[in-house]
Amino acid sequence: MKRAFVTGADGFIGSHLVEMLLSQGYLVKALSQYNSFNYWGWLDDMPRHPNLEIISGDVRDPHFCKKFIRDVDVVFHLAALIAIPYSYVAPDSYVDTNVKGTLNVLQAALENGNIRVVHTSTSEVYGTAQYVPINEKHPKQPQSPYSASKIGADAMAMSFYNAFSLPVTVARPFNTYGPRQSARAIIPTIITQIASGIKEIKLGDLTPTRDFNYVKDTCRGFIALAESSDTIGKEINIATNSEISMQDCLLLIKEIMHSDVAFVTDQQRLRPGKSEVFRLWGDNTLIRELAGFKPAYTLQQGLTETIEWLLKPENLKKYKADIYNV
Repeated sequence: MKRAFVTGADGFIGSHLVEMLLSQGYLVKALSQYNSFNYWGWLDDMPRHPNLEIISGDVRDPHFCKKFIRDVDVVFHLAALIAIPYSYVAPDSYVDTNVKGTLNVLQAALENGNIRVVHTSTSEVYGTAQYVPINEKHPKQPQSPYSASKIGADAMAMSFYNAFSLPVTVARPFNTYGPRQSARAIIPTIITQIASGIKEIKLGDLTPTRDFNYVKDTCRGFIALAESSDTIGKEINIATNSEISMQDCLLLIKEIMHSDVAFVTDQQRLRPGKSEVFRLWGDNTLIRELAGFKPAYTLQQGLTETIEWLLKPENLKKYKADIYNV
């Protein structure tokens, strides 16, 4: 059986990845950020599994990483601070977690036997598209402290491949959505406000475009990259090779939910002008060629599953639809 270590396993994408790895026969060590309540994030909602071991800790501690990232075949490194608005007010914390945390994971993988690492990047490193579709050669543009920290983390990962031959792949998913996504993201923000009976949906700028990945496709992409030796030493997009404006995405959600809500601009939800990423459309040629991956879900299919999950009372109550979450 293959053995995997997943950092950020208690989060949105990480918890889905843990489920998928278990379903494919992996033995999984899942890292949940330490807290005194024994709270495991979204892993608490999963049934216990004999092939799952949950560990509490913090990637910001190099000694912890070296002790526990061992005796596995692959590390999926997802642990990160990801909220862009919060990076405007707490940038130092993003360097600690995203850059130094990544360094700690890489160093532990190197010192414990040159373990395979799939490091998670983000399409935000590209900034507003200079050309589309965006391939892996597109320039990096740090338009927020968050994206700057991820550019730094990606560079650190590639440096370990170049300097030490650590078998690293930088996985760069475009905008992932689906069940369990943070309340700070636009799709759950819209769905939960509609589901809560709010008649005017408060949103930021609706003109930017995004390449939306359904979370199950993103996880399939991670595993495909990990299982291909051809992806080692490369930065690779996980994308649908399409784009949709925020406005059109919202109208599609409105149609699926049979809603008549109105959309209004909330000034506190707008990014600073030079920080807004106005266009993202990812080229997925490389992942198709090297790992045989292509998306399985259309946007309508993914949104329908997400809406069905969020409409369950036990899930909806976890989201505070009337509060703006940075």
